[in-house]
Amino acid sequence: MNREILRLAVPNILSNVSVPLISSFDTALMGSLGGTHIAAVGLGSMAFNFVYWNFGFLRMGTTGLTAQAYGRGSGPEQSQALVRGALLALAIGVTLMALQVPLVKFTEWLLNIRADQIALVEEYFFIRILAAPAALLQMVLLGWFFGRQNAVWPLVLTLVVNAANLALSYYLVAVAGWGIAGVAWGTVAAQYLGLLLGFGFLVYGGYRTKDWPLHWSALHLRSRQASSVSLGAFFRINRDIFIRTVFLTLSFAFFYNRANALDVGTATVAANVILLQLVNWLSYGIDGFAFAAESLVGKYAGAKQPEHLRRVIRLLFGWGMGLACVYAATYWIGGYKLLSLFAPEASAGDTLAAAYYYLPIVVLFCILATPCYLFDGIYVGLTAARAMRQTMLLAFAGYLLSYYLIGQHFGNWGLWGSLLFFMMLRAGMQWVWWRRGLVR
Repeated sequence: MNREILRLAVPNILSNVSVPLISSFDTALMGSLGGTHIAAVGLGSMAFNFVYWNFGFLRMGTTGLTAQAYGRGSGPEQSQALVRGALLALAIGVTLMALQVPLVKFTEWLLNIRADQIALVEEYFFIRILAAPAALLQMVLLGWFFGRQNAVWPLVLTLVVNAANLALSYYLVAVAGWGIAGVAWGTVAAQYLGLLLGFGFLVYGGYRTKDWPLHWSALHLRSRQASSVSLGAFFRINRDIFIRTVFLTLSFAFFYNRANALDVGTATVAANVILLQLVNWLSYGIDGFAFAAESLVGKYAGAKQPEHLRRVIRLLFGWGMGLACVYAATYWIGGYKLLSLFAPEASAGDTLAAAYYYLPIVVLFCILATPCYLFDGIYVGLTAARAMRQTMLLAFAGYLLSYYLIGQHFGNWGLWGSLLFFMMLRAGMQWVWWRRGLVR
């Protein structure tokens, strides 16, 4: 079972860590232009991601449903999960493009973006939103591959997309001189390249065999023959995961909002952007094991093998916490030299000094926040969307209370402490739900 975990987790880790590489690389490109550009690209990404991350249910829901169908050996159910997810992703992507103006205005208000940052943030957002249909359809494809216990195609797809993004962004910023617009256009072009490649894998990448499960019954979205999950249940699962993700995104939006409201100057705001890059590196790395949990937990749940299910969960926690310790040690030892990769000291010396000052809490984050990431993968595999929603809502309420009762009195330290408490509260409630059999 350890081999099975690593067969899925290692490709997932490699593909996942390439994702924050893009935002880190974008931050480094903007670093040569100063702290204002660092803050703007971080806030622009957050403004966009507030819209984009919330639809992560497209991948998670597709993975859980497909993995359980795979465990039952049902080809029609696997096909229907793909078709339903793809149609929903396309509808959402087109809607986001149509509503881009009110969306960016809402996120500017939500993040409390300063007047001197609005022009840069909007320039970035209006370009990058054009990639929404491609990015959301890729989520469904990745989820479907994961559900079918295939971590290789997602690895290749993610690496190709991110390599193209890096190359295009570098050229458009460093050579063509497009500034923040170059970063955004590089992302858009790479996402559509990824969509074409994903469809190529789907049609020509090994599934055109007797194992290919695309059944015509999948096109009948309400067909009970094609799926044991009704269309109503499909939407309920995705609705609950969506609500959970909205509040997760709101937690980071609240962080940015309060950070911008603090009277701490641009250096500390930019330092928070850099430190959140380290948090992203952690979350995407640990998500390698969380994604493996989605695939394996879903498979064993669908196959009704509870002993295998319990054992794989224990082993996943062992591997995940081990990786968290590696991250913590790397951040602690890397220190100032690691932070300086995000911005040249000559142009952002104050920013780096502030980032180094707050680095210890990110080291703690590695150990204390990891369990909630792993539990997320377990809950997705079980399609326990309602439990994911409930634990998130309660943890978010605790987050706000902790900040307004205690955190706001300790400046930026209090803000980081409240965010860490939120992650720990999530993990604690997820564990309680699991132990009491409330996961459903």
